[in-house]
Amino acid sequence: MNNFTYIRATSVKDALQRAKTDQKAMYIAGGTNLVDRLKVFLDEPSQLIDISRLEMGRIERTSSGGLRIGALVSNTAVADHPDVRRNYPMLSRAILAGASQQIRNMATMGGNLLQRTRCPYYYDTAFPCNKRQPGTGCPAATGINRMHAILGASEQCFAVHPSDMCVALAALDAVVDVEGPKGKRQIPLTDFHRLPGDAPQRDTNLEPGELITAVTLGPMPFAKSGVYLKLRDRTSYAFALISVAAALELTGEQIKNARLAMGGIAHKPWRTTEAEKFLIGKPANTTTFQQAAEIALAGAKPLTHNAFKVDMAKRAIRRALTVSAKGGGVV
Repeated sequence: MNNFTYIRATSVKDALQRAKTDQKAMYIAGGTNLVDRLKVFLDEPSQLIDISRLEMGRIERTSSGGLRIGALVSNTAVADHPDVRRNYPMLSRAILAGASQQIRNMATMGGNLLQRTRCPYYYDTAFPCNKRQPGTGCPAATGINRMHAILGASEQCFAVHPSDMCVALAALDAVVDVEGPKGKRQIPLTDFHRLPGDAPQRDTNLEPGELITAVTLGPMPFAKSGVYLKLRDRTSYAFALISVAAALELTGEQIKNARLAMGGIAHKPWRTTEAEKFLIGKPANTTTFQQAAEIALAGAKPLTHNAFKVDMAKRAIRRALTVSAKGGGVV
């Protein structure tokens, strides 16, 4: 890795000021993804600003009945928190499916939001990569692309977002609290990450120097029926081929409300709002769930080696919705 200076921030204000005066500085907390990138020269900061000891490590109930999860809360603490397990079980299950206990102990809420794709072409500097160096090309377009995107991609980039946690957050209408040189703002999780378009090097809509301070979950009573289904090559914490976060609210046998998001298929957690709209008012049965799955994958554009993802995603959606309609639980 390149030479850089290290400083421990004393406050959020201090961290923001240091980032403002050094445009090549980067924040670090758990470092479970950033350190990997530093080792292979994917990131070459002039300075690392350690924020790990700032006052952003609490989970608090909000006045509206939701939760505010500080950016420095560990993934383990989020997954094990009784309010998360009781009211947002899909979030707990997504985190537990995402990494080993050791990584969860170090990884933070904010850091999980910012982890970058595990596309092998991005990590292997022997290959060109538009995400790593814009304008050099995307080998996934014609190379081995089994793990790559089937929705929302561009000719510039076919990488997929790696996080399990973010898929659940997308389904839960989470909001990301950030603070930066221009003050504080809130970004809906579904708007936080970007599709590649013509700027695949940008993963998020954060402005330079902005710092994630918390993630807020609003009250969503029917999220108790939420499920998280992850399909992967092996169960030892491999990244998702397909993942689905789903929750249904029923009145009798009729669907009153629905949330549906997918992972492993796009450059960002993929919220399927059209399928959600279709589900409302329909009977909670296999036919309805299959039709919703068809809507969710209607725009899929598979590559040479990943056409199997289309049918796999449809089956996963149907399964997740079926389990949620029965009250949730382990898929």
